[in-house]
Amino acid sequence: MSLARSAVIALGLYASLASAQAQTPDITSIMARVAANADRAEAERVRYTYVQHADVASRRGHKVLCREVTDSRVTPTAQGSGQQLLTLDGRVWLKNRYVPYTRPLSGKLQPGESREVELKNDENTDVDLVEHLRDNLTNTKAKDGFQAGLFPLTSKAQTSYDYRLLKRESMNGRNTLLVHFSPRDKNELGWEGDAWIDTESFQPVLVRTRLAHGIPFWVKTMLGTNVPGLGFATTYAPQPDGVWFPVTFGTEFKIHVLFFFHRQITMSVTNRDFQKTHTEANILDTTEP
Repeated sequence: MSLARSAVIALGLYASLASAQAQTPDITSIMARVAANADRAEAERVRYTYVQHADVASRRGHKVLCREVTDSRVTPTAQGSGQQLLTLDGRVWLKNRYVPYTRPLSGKLQPGESREVELKNDENTDVDLVEHLRDNLTNTKAKDGFQAGLFPLTSKAQTSYDYRLLKRESMNGRNTLLVHFSPRDKNELGWEGDAWIDTESFQPVLVRTRLAHGIPFWVKTMLGTNVPGLGFATTYAPQPDGVWFPVTFGTEFKIHVLFFFHRQITMSVTNRDFQKTHTEANILDTTEP
């Protein structure tokens, strides 16, 4: 290859790189647009109801000790969201066999209610883990149907985080900007992770989070508690009217408590059957001629 041709190719590559850099906004403007869109999408989600399908399990080794598959109707409100349990298909390992059940087995009983399955204290541990995890992570004040605070993209959440643009990347069939985020206070036990931001809508396509610093050493030492691998992932997609919603949510982690209690927890959630609850009306001019 001649020297002149090599120089032309190098100049072409440099020009392409410079053009790509010029087309990529800086991280401040990226996150400002993401925050505005996240705030707007959060407000618009109150106009929808949807069905949330959850599959939560507790395992010891390869054995499933408790598993619940549920469908719930989620109704967002201005303050958060409410859930109505539609179906529950559960099974718990008791006395060397699986016992099925169709109603929650933990929590406070209402007057006149009775347990579908009677559990002893030591047998109730895995049921409590499964049902409390599902309730704490999905039945919350978040309009998304997922625990608020895991994905710091709104304008309020961004004040406590630092963001860094990593690269452009294709994700779920969309052109995205990969952004890394971490707590601004390095001593805070918060979340860090990565967000893939759509280059056209500036909405998140995929967000993954994990504990920024893990469980403090003194907690693991004094209480014998550790939660290795704790992290969450959610994917987003637009509805026909352009409102973006989280459509899947998942986590898998281990729990070690008091040096002898070991569990692996898995959870997958899917939002579907979105329906608008508010209709728009136009006021016509009724003035008589």
